[in-house]
Amino acid sequence: MQHSDKIIDATAAFVKGLLAGEGSGHDWWHVYRVWKNTLAIARHEAADRFVVELAALLHDVGDHKFHGGDETVGPRMAREWLEKLSVAEETIAHVCTIIREISFKGAGTSSAMSTAEGCVVQDADRLDAIGAIGIARAFAYGGHKGRALYNPEIPPVLHTSFEAYKASTAPTINHFYEKLLLLKDRMHTAAAKRMAEQRHRYMEDFLDQFYAEWEGA
Repeated sequence: MQHSDKIIDATAAFVKGLLAGEGSGHDWWHVYRVWKNTLAIARHEAADRFVVELAALLHDVGDHKFHGGDETVGPRMAREWLEKLSVAEETIAHVCTIIREISFKGAGTSSAMSTAEGCVVQDADRLDAIGAIGIARAFAYGGHKGRALYNPEIPPVLHTSFEAYKASTAPTINHFYEKLLLLKDRMHTAAAKRMAEQRHRYMEDFLDQFYAEWEGA
């Protein structure tokens, strides 16, 4: 086994132990799916496979949503882990940049990635936020935060700052309009754009059914 493969395996084991049993939709299996999506996309892109695998595995080790909005926790935890494994500084810095940039920051804000590797991992993460799994994760997170399913008296808001987006306590259905339905057109890579099409349609069909049932149909 190559040295890089050993680092990937150790990192996967570390993240699995850290996030196993998490109940908000940001658990080990979310990371696992993002990892697999990353590999599927990277096959079609000129991207450093070692960097994208590490970033995919470590992208949620310190999610700001669970650390009082602190965006520095994730990159710091990733750096501490990779330094323990004696990973090259250039690789560590690249992985930490991806983790720092990856989050959706609101409908009216930019979520630009500065490298090809970042584009791959962000696309992979966003794919897991849409479709059937994305729907399940949205309601898992809403329940975790004690949010209403839907309130027709509270309209969606297209947030124009990351701070406003992070502070939102809106019902889960609003999240579809504030983020999930926007992701298809924000994919960077051709492979992710193809994968997103069907998942996007599935969410639209779900919403049609949800509203019909809401009114007793």
